[in-house]
Amino acid sequence: MATDDMWIWDGGRVCLDFANTLRHRWRTTPEETLRSPGDLTVWLQQAGLLAPGIQDPGTAAVLASGRRLRESVDRAVLAVADNGLPLPGDITVLNRSAAEAPRPAVQIAVTDGRLEPAGTANTATDASAALALIALDAVDLLLSPEIRRVRVCGADHCALRFVDRSPARNRRWCSMSRCGNRTKVRLHQARARRSDHTPAD
Repeated sequence: MATDDMWIWDGGRVCLDFANTLRHRWRTTPEETLRSPGDLTVWLQQAGLLAPGIQDPGTAAVLASGRRLRESVDRAVLAVADNGLPLPGDITVLNRSAAEAPRPAVQIAVTDGRLEPAGTANTATDASAALALIALDAVDLLLSPEIRRVRVCGADHCALRFVDRSPARNRRWCSMSRCGNRTKVRLHQARARRSDHTPAD
């Protein structure tokens, strides 16, 4: 079973965090973090998509469906972020899954003496419905201007996907504390080695 620290939450959207559960996509054989139905259930709970207290052991079929959805999300998002269109099969996967998403009940609250809509978290009661919420988030991202801010981490050995919300739209790494610092340290060490081997005049 995957450990909680295997999952990275720097995508900025739940659908990108889900795409990032397949790690090291640059390798010939990427690293799978959703190795069992239990891994998928724990990830969905950590992502806040399963209602509190739900004990859903999941099934191999739901895990396979989740992995298919993940790859459809990844391909579609990268295609549209690059000014292309998703594959027809990926559109079908996303639409079918999103159609199964639970809809939150309409709720109200009194704020400053006025009735207003109450913000409620949209959670599911089983893994299949939670996957549908991921599809819904992906559809929302694909149709929003934010899709143009989707990036792939610039570190040589990462490739995580994220939304660049920096004011200058120039974020290069999935996380400054992880890939950004590592890259800067590596470049600094490389410069120091080159300077040590430069012959003196």
